[in-house]
Amino acid sequence: MKSIHLIAPSGASLDTRSPIAGIEWLQKQGIEVLNVACVDRVDQRFAGSDAERLAEINQLATLSPDSVAVAMRGGYGLHRLLPDIEWSSISKAIKSGLQICGHSDFTVFQLGLLAKTGAVTLAGPMLNFDFACQGEQGEGVTPNAFMWAHFQKAIEDRKLDCTIQAAQPFLRKPASGQASGMLWGGNLTVLAGLVGTPYLPNQQQTQGGILFLEDVNEHPYRIERMLMQLLDAGILTNQSGILLGGFSAYRLYDNDRGYALETAIEVISKRLPENIPVLTGLPFGHQAEKLTLPVGAQAHIQYDVSGFTIHSTW
Repeated sequence: MKSIHLIAPSGASLDTRSPIAGIEWLQKQGIEVLNVACVDRVDQRFAGSDAERLAEINQLATLSPDSVAVAMRGGYGLHRLLPDIEWSSISKAIKSGLQICGHSDFTVFQLGLLAKTGAVTLAGPMLNFDFACQGEQGEGVTPNAFMWAHFQKAIEDRKLDCTIQAAQPFLRKPASGQASGMLWGGNLTVLAGLVGTPYLPNQQQTQGGILFLEDVNEHPYRIERMLMQLLDAGILTNQSGILLGGFSAYRLYDNDRGYALETAIEVISKRLPENIPVLTGLPFGHQAEKLTLPVGAQAHIQYDVSGFTIHSTW
């Protein structure tokens, strides 16, 4: 990986230190960082005007085939751009070698591109959090080694291999098994918001897929409500496996009276056919330790009550 081309398609940077720290860390690894001016753009809460951000997304189609594009951060903003994104041109660039990585709000671009063209993108690290880790006093903290190793493997080898050792309390019958299918998903809030739109892959595309989900700042009852939406829309029952990553930064209240995230997952799991495994502990989400996952690639999982493995090449 010789260079990274930055894009800022969603929210503006919340502080000036984060992008600078991320850029400096990447440069210390011998990586040239391109299009750094995008991190300074601000238009209301967005990283530039709609026109600026749209132009930057569409310019991805003109990058050299060996380019790696990485989003600065998530937030919100890509939904505004969807009708005018040049999906076909970007897909052609990806098929020629371009790789594009991000998560959170970037889920809407990844799922839109998958729905429209079938092109594979990477759900993985972004500049401001993953490469710009800051301590409580603003001092630099080395980016997570697990994240960095798996990001490099994805970029350089186009390969995902990981074994997750974590008890799996939501398996039913069978309590062990394996499944293969298209790996897809991302941020739960974003994905649920795309139901009924042309930017969510349809049931035929996702039949027998492996769906991964994560979220941040969402109380478990909201997570349950969105999972219910996906269940009632026939999306969850269409899968061969469901992988749950990090659901972080929420607060439980006294009136929850024991209701927790595990409760929400159990309720959903019991409404699914017993042969669809719901696996937890996927290292992905708004957290330092994260995999880089190929959205739209074929993947294979093997699981039992003590954990699971996930493998993909693309």
